[in-house]
Amino acid sequence: MGTTEPADAAAAGPAGEGPPGPADLEALAAWVAVPSVSSDPDRAGDVRRSARLLAEEMRRAGATRAEIWETPGLPAVFGHMPAADPRAPRLLVYSHHDVHAADPAEWRTTRPFTPLLRGGRLHGRGASDAKGQLMAHLWALRAHTAGRSAPAVSVAYLVEGEEETGSGHLADLLSEHADDLAADVVMVSDTMLWSLSVPAVCAAVRGSVTATLTVRGADRDLHSGAVSGAAANAAAELCRLLAQLRDDSGRVALPGFHDDVAAPGPALRASLDALPFDPGDWLARTGTYSADGENGFAVPERLWTRPAFEVARLTAGRTDTPALGLIPAEASADLLFRLVPDQRADRVEELLRSWLADRRRPGYRYGLEIADTGSDPYRTPEDHPALAALDRAVGRAYGAPALRVGNGGAAPAAQLARACGAPVLFFGTGLPGDGWHGRDEYADIRALRLGVRALTAFLDELPSAPGLRRPGSHLPAGPA
Repeated sequence: MGTTEPADAAAAGPAGEGPPGPADLEALAAWVAVPSVSSDPDRAGDVRRSARLLAEEMRRAGATRAEIWETPGLPAVFGHMPAADPRAPRLLVYSHHDVHAADPAEWRTTRPFTPLLRGGRLHGRGASDAKGQLMAHLWALRAHTAGRSAPAVSVAYLVEGEEETGSGHLADLLSEHADDLAADVVMVSDTMLWSLSVPAVCAAVRGSVTATLTVRGADRDLHSGAVSGAAANAAAELCRLLAQLRDDSGRVALPGFHDDVAAPGPALRASLDALPFDPGDWLARTGTYSADGENGFAVPERLWTRPAFEVARLTAGRTDTPALGLIPAEASADLLFRLVPDQRADRVEELLRSWLADRRRPGYRYGLEIADTGSDPYRTPEDHPALAALDRAVGRAYGAPALRVGNGGAAPAAQLARACGAPVLFFGTGLPGDGWHGRDEYADIRALRLGVRALTAFLDELPSAPGLRRPGSHLPAGPA
C-alpha cells in the first residue's frame, strides 16, 4: 500500500476537482508497489500479479470484459466496455503495465516499490511510466459514464507486459486477437505532457533502432608494461568508431541517414514557433547541464522533428578492481538511434551494417548485434477528425486552445496503425521531470487530474467526430 505523509493528506486536491481522490491514489499506490519488472526473470510472478490487479481495476471502472491474455513471455491485459449504440466509434487504448528495472541504492525519496505520496506527487517506479497514465484512463471512463448506463464510445484496452523489453509478443497479440482489437481510433498512452501550464497534444513519435557494437583486439586483457604502444586497444578503437557517428555540429553522421527525413507538418511547425520555451526551466525539469544537440535547431525541434544518436552504455576493462595497467581485450557500446518521419528502422539497420563494414581495420574483430525491437516513427494525420476531437478535449481541460507537439521517445504506434488499420493518437500524463527509467520516479497528481479531465472530455467529443460513426458493430452493445 502507499504511504501518505500527514502534511499531504489533502494532496488529492479540494472537493469537486474530480479524480484522482484519496481512494484512487491508494489504488494506484497498491499497483505501483508490485515490482512488475519485465527484464528480471525472477519478477515474472510479479508481472502476472500486476496483470491480475489491473484486470480488477478495469472491472471497477465498469469494463464488462477484463481478461489476462497469456503469451509465451509475460501476460497482457485486455479490457472492454461497449457503447450502448453499436454504431458508436471504437477506441482502443494501448499502454503497458511492466516497469523498468530500478536500483534501490540509487533512490533517495523512497525505495522503488514502496510508494510514497509527498508534495502532490506519488513516488515509485511505474507511477508515471506507465501505471499512472493507464489509471487516468480508467478514472476518466468512470467519470464519463457517471449518470449513464454505458460510454458514448466503445472503449477497449490493450495493456502489455513486455514493453520495457521490446514488446516481443505484441505482433502476435495483434494478430491473434484482431477481432477484439479492431478499432476506428487507437490511442497510445505512453507519452508525456509538455507542461502543466501549456496545453499541447502530441501528434508524432520518433522511432528507434538499438544495437550493440563490440570490438575485440586480443584474446585476453594485456599488461600495458609489456605491450603498450605495440598492441591493439579495443577501447580506443571503439571510441574511434563512435566518434564517426556524430559530427562536430551534433548531426548524425551515418551516411544516408538523413535521406528520408521529412519536414514537420504545418500544424506542428506552427506550434514549434508559438510554443513557449524557457531554457533554464528545461534544464531544471530534466536535470541536465546543457541543452546539447544538433546545431541550428531549438530544443523542441531536436526532440520532435530531428533524428538523433545516443551512446546508452560503454563497457571496457574491469570495473570491480583498479585498472592495474591493463589494456582491455574487448570493448562494447550500446547504441540508440531515434528516427523521425519518413525514416524506416529496417533501412537504418542496413546503413549501420554498411557503415561498420567500411570501417573495419586489420588486427581487430568486430561484432554488431541489432535488436529486433526497432520501431518506425509515426505521425498522426493532421486533418483527422479524431485528432481535432482530442485538441478540443485538451483545450477544455486546460481552458485554452491546445498546441501540437511531438514525443522524443518511441512507441509501437506505426505497428498499431498497420495492425488495426486506424489512425493513432497520443495522450499521456507524464512530465519531462518525472524520472522515467531513472531514480526517484514520480507521478504529479496535478498532471493525473488534468489527464482525467482531458480524457473524459475526449470520450464526450469523439462520438461527434465526422466520419467515425459505423453502420454496425462486431461487439455486443452495452446495456440500454
